[in-house]
Amino acid sequence: MRPVRADRLLSLLLLLQNRGRMTAPELAAELEVSVRTVYRDVEALGAAGVPVRAERGPEGGYRLVEGYRTRLTGLTDAEAGSLFLAGLPGPAGELGLGAVLASAQLKVEAALPGELAGQARQVRERFHLDAPAWFRDADPVPLLESVARAVWERRVLRARYRRWRGEVRREMRPLGLVLKGGIWYLVALAEDAVRTYRVSRFQAVEETGDLFTRPAGFDLAAYWAESARRLETALQQGTARLRLSPRGQKLLPMRFGAAGVRALADSGPPDGEGWVEVRLSVESEAVATGDLLRLGTDAEVLGPAELRRAVAEAVAVLAKRYATDG
Repeated sequence: MRPVRADRLLSLLLLLQNRGRMTAPELAAELEVSVRTVYRDVEALGAAGVPVRAERGPEGGYRLVEGYRTRLTGLTDAEAGSLFLAGLPGPAGELGLGAVLASAQLKVEAALPGELAGQARQVRERFHLDAPAWFRDADPVPLLESVARAVWERRVLRARYRRWRGEVRREMRPLGLVLKGGIWYLVALAEDAVRTYRVSRFQAVEETGDLFTRPAGFDLAAYWAESARRLETALQQGTARLRLSPRGQKLLPMRFGAAGVRALADSGPPDGEGWVEVRLSVESEAVATGDLLRLGTDAEVLGPAELRRAVAEAVAVLAKRYATDG
């Protein structure tokens, strides 16, 4: 019996053990095979001595004889590692670990006592994590699986990478992958420095055949937190003074995230019409102008004078553009 089929037979057995009666189409959908293949696999389990009972009729299907439980629930190394992605089935699939994760979850569920297994199923039925942001297509990442394999196996990569200023070639030692807002990033050692690369911008990657040793003490989560802090500090180049309507106060966190929340927390008292003044951290003048225009008539820029003037000029251009029919 081929290993691939052996894995599938074990998955079929664990599905029946964990979930009770299941129809052939349900099993086929879970295992991503044809119904005919399910029929053959059920016959193979029976021939191997597994007591699978077939029940006919509208409520029929396959189930194990009452009281039968398998002890074949040991996790492989890959399955154990994949459990850290248990809440991220989409990203696990992108990394090429979808089937491995499904197998690992079945084995863990089979090893749990009945009451705990039921609670695990309830959590899975009631909670779901959707990583990508709203109204934005995920980056195409055709090379993600190759990059992930190099991360896992500590293989040196030779890559072509597209930057804003053109394409570059790099030899890199991939240290880890980060999924941020639905976008995959690779953290790698390149040119004697740890750098961050957006996976969708890789044009090509190939393994050099060399292995590398990870830097002693490197902490991916700590690196990412510090990198994100430095990026935020670099982006926030100034402070804008705004006057916000009641509706503008609701829009600010939606448009500016944590910076908007902090600004509102330190806002002054509302005036007679409910407007408040806030101080908001903003990026460069050009970026801030576009961002603040998204607040529409529910915000007034009070300062700095240069930013107020830039917003006024942008509004004047828009007013002239829309002053006549198209």
